[in-house]
Amino acid sequence: MLDLLVKGGPVLWFLMALSLLELVIIIERLLYYRRVRLDEGKLFSRVKSSLEKGYFEEALSICDSNMSPLGSLLRVGIEHREESDEGLRQIMKDASNQEIPRLERNISALDTIAHIGPLCGLLGTVTGTMKAFGVLGTFGAVSDPTLLAKGISEALVATVAGIIAAVPAVVFYNYFVVKVNRILITLEYQVNELVLMIRSGKEGGKGGRS
Repeated sequence: MLDLLVKGGPVLWFLMALSLLELVIIIERLLYYRRVRLDEGKLFSRVKSSLEKGYFEEALSICDSNMSPLGSLLRVGIEHREESDEGLRQIMKDASNQEIPRLERNISALDTIAHIGPLCGLLGTVTGTMKAFGVLGTFGAVSDPTLLAKGISEALVATVAGIIAAVPAVVFYNYFVVKVNRILITLEYQVNELVLMIRSGKEGGKGGRS
């Protein structure tokens, strides 16, 4: 393994750093989306139970303890519960759009890695080839093949490393984009249901606490 790193040259070290960054982003995003999916079901039922009793402050506290996009959306809806139905829907749609940056965090970095990975591999290919031809230019006929092989190895290893870094980045970038779009569509569909839930809580709260 160490021999391979030496053969790959400085470009390979850079590609390894890119791959490590890529791995961190992928793991962080997978855990985040998994947590969002698991938390939202519990959050919805807990908030609904509080709203049905008219306990708005309790519902807000539950939303504050949850970091999912649905929690933020519910909080905005509860805080603006005095608005008309149409006004409340628009406010909540705007709030769901504001969740986009948090949902898409670091995804663009994967797209960047997917693009520059092969380019860095190509750079390593060029530098390795230049070294190989440099040897030929200096010595003419090469008696020791290892001198020539060093440059060729750097070229090939860098090419492979660039492709290896790019492929997972492309796959997970597309996966995360689809995931974000699905979450946003779900939030958009949930707006009407949330408005009805908040309205029922407001009516039920006339005899409860606020």
